Amino acid sequence: MSKSSLNKIILSSFLLGAFSCAHTDKSQISLEDIKPEKEVVVTSELRQKAIEAARQAELHTDESVIVGSSQITEPSNHSRKTYFLYGAEHLGLENYYFDIPVIYNASVKKWMNYFLNRGRGFFERYGARAGRYAPILGKILEEHDLPRDLIFLAMAESGFQNKAKSWARAVGPWQFMPYTGKRFGLKIDWYVDERRDPIKATIAAANYLKKLNEEFGSWELAAAAYNAGEGKIGRAIRRYKTENFWRIRTGRYLKPETKNYVPKIMALAIIGKNLKTFGFEEIDFHEPLDFEEVEVGPATDLFKVAQLLEVDFTEIQRLNPEILRWFTPPSAKTYQVRVPVGKRKEFDICCKANLDDLVASDFMKYSVRGRRSYVSDVARKFKIKDKKVLSWLNNTSGNKKLNRGDTIILPFRDGQNIKANMYADLYERPRKVVRVRRAWKKRIRKALRRGRKIASPSSFYTVRKGDSLWTVSRKTGTSLDTLIVSNYHILKNRRIRAGDKLVVK
Repeated sequence: MSKSSLNKIILSSFLLGAFSCAHTDKSQISLEDIKPEKEVVVTSELRQKAIEAARQAELHTDESVIVGSSQITEPSNHSRKTYFLYGAEHLGLENYYFDIPVIYNASVKKWMNYFLNRGRGFFERYGARAGRYAPILGKILEEHDLPRDLIFLAMAESGFQNKAKSWARAVGPWQFMPYTGKRFGLKIDWYVDERRDPIKATIAAANYLKKLNEEFGSWELAAAAYNAGEGKIGRAIRRYKTENFWRIRTGRYLKPETKNYVPKIMALAIIGKNLKTFGFEEIDFHEPLDFEEVEVGPATDLFKVAQLLEVDFTEIQRLNPEILRWFTPPSAKTYQVRVPVGKRKEFDICCKANLDDLVASDFMKYSVRGRRSYVSDVARKFKIKDKKVLSWLNNTSGNKKLNRGDTIILPFRDGQNIKANMYADLYERPRKVVRVRRAWKKRIRKALRRGRKIASPSSFYTVRKGDSLWTVSRKTGTSLDTLIVSNYHILKNRRIRAGDKLVVK
């Protein structure tokens, strides 16, 4: 990396702070306000190349590698720079060459040992799903002039699951956070989440990874930045005065997740390109993704499409993972829906001339029960955070006053359970640590309203190991509300710890 590039990274880190990445969210920023750095464009040419790559994968006979990764037969004549895996000659591998840097050290061996033993089942499932998606992902990366072996980054992120969702709200095969997904051109709203689309998400990931590699000049640092954020890695370079990921990794600045991220990718790549060596030759690869597309209008009922094409609705869902609901986005003039191979001709015959007949109409209706209600209250009741959804369906604003008995159209399908998997994102519970933190903050606010602060303290209690505010309250006879208000200078930042001196009288 040149000195000017390093200065650019440091300046960028200073200006942007902890910048967004696949795992870093800017939750305080409205997604609607984010302007994409680069639009995701799925050209017909790229789509056809991706589909053709999947069809070619069906003819793939080499079961020693994850199909979709780089095939390096002549390293000196390969289209990209190649890297030899030194220090692993004793393993007797089938493939020693990669198009991303891969090394064999203690950290990589640790992850290899995991996937060959305790995590073997995970690798088998990842590998099976790779059969369906990796050929297309690899081809898209190649078309963006990126190494094919970056598919192992997606393997590390999600195990090639389109619906994968982390506790931190990262979604899809490349685990984009909402902010970063929008930043790189992926549409995310109540109707669709393109982070789940293997083609569009891979295009966005390719643009992001290319940007990271250009900034850091190293695939190890680019991968680390994909995990931790550009700002974090830029500051790490400045702190440790080195551009070597493995040296930075020895410090305490990076989180263990990021320290393990790069070795994990390398371990997956080594095993993934040497399946027979490690006893994975019996992986039952899923059938490669293949489809045709039909053009439909806004708010098209996908149940009707499936019924007319005599296709199971779950197959339409599987081919279109980015569509979250049972109808296409109402704001889109047209929408490309993927259907099984051979069904486009049937669609042209039965439906193309009568798209209006496919418009969703079987909406659930709700009768208002309470008084002084508003459309926004109904939206809140059914956890529909996007105010525009009910406004569109009912041709009104969220501020419209409702009377008892008024009927509101809901975006759920008539007869459908509103807690079906299709709406799981509306009703999912936060992870336990988040729920506990929210309950704690709620209790603090309650005490601040009700408690009486001890103005002139005369008695104190030193917190012992195992104490909680509740036990301290019982021991000292001080009400919990008074205890919280009188010691708010401590509790506003954290919970009590052994050794804290609390005001009790």
